[in-house]
Amino acid sequence: MTKPIIQMKNIEKHFGPVIALAGVSVDVIPGECHCLLGDNGAGKSTFIKTMSGVHKATKGEIYFEGNEMNFDRPRDAMAAGISTVYQDLAMIPLMSVARNFFMGNEPTKRVAGINFFDHKLANEVTMEEMRKMGINLRGPDQAVGTLSGGERQTVAIARAVHFGAKVLILDEPTSALGVRQTANVLATVDRVRKKGIAVVFITHNVRHAMAVGDRFTVLDRGKTLGTAKRGEITPEELQDLMAGGQELATLEGSLGGTV
Repeated sequence: MTKPIIQMKNIEKHFGPVIALAGVSVDVIPGECHCLLGDNGAGKSTFIKTMSGVHKATKGEIYFEGNEMNFDRPRDAMAAGISTVYQDLAMIPLMSVARNFFMGNEPTKRVAGINFFDHKLANEVTMEEMRKMGINLRGPDQAVGTLSGGERQTVAIARAVHFGAKVLILDEPTSALGVRQTANVLATVDRVRKKGIAVVFITHNVRHAMAVGDRFTVLDRGKTLGTAKRGEITPEELQDLMAGGQELATLEGSLGGTV
């Protein structure tokens, strides 16, 4: 088995008296899609923000490529190769796809001793990277706001991959998408995984997780309920773990089977 690229060991995160994470351990292997599931308030967002340097763990250890890491800020995690695509995507709708793709990493060319944005290079790279992800743009100057939700997700993912992501964290990438757009994003996740990049897929949708996941970890109230490989757990069992199957069964019994 390939060694994990990132290991989170017994991670705790306290916000004053509130314990958001209570000893969570997860590892991620290069080339796998590791799905992190849980209901609202389970601790998923806090966990990925701790992994990506937004939060500093109260207790626990983070190992990246075998070395203990203490990220002080998100830029440290990004420099190491941990990229996060959040639901808001951090894009400017009226700007072109190419400008959004290179935002913060603008290529330049020097003319008469002055640096200018290299439109030609940016356009060529953007079109090529989007083609690799299965998206054929009308042109690199197309405004991001004219793309579908799934296409915007793909731009954000392609951008992270191009700039060296070794671990790609996707925060609920399909939560606001229709069926066709969701299928496109899941296909993009599969392409990324096949490049040898580790994908951490945060979702509350079991069907989407089962479509691309290699391993599944369920969080509940800041704790892990366990990790299972593909084939070791059914969608129904995964849904029960997420939704508190035992609690629902108890409620159904008390209501006479009307739930």
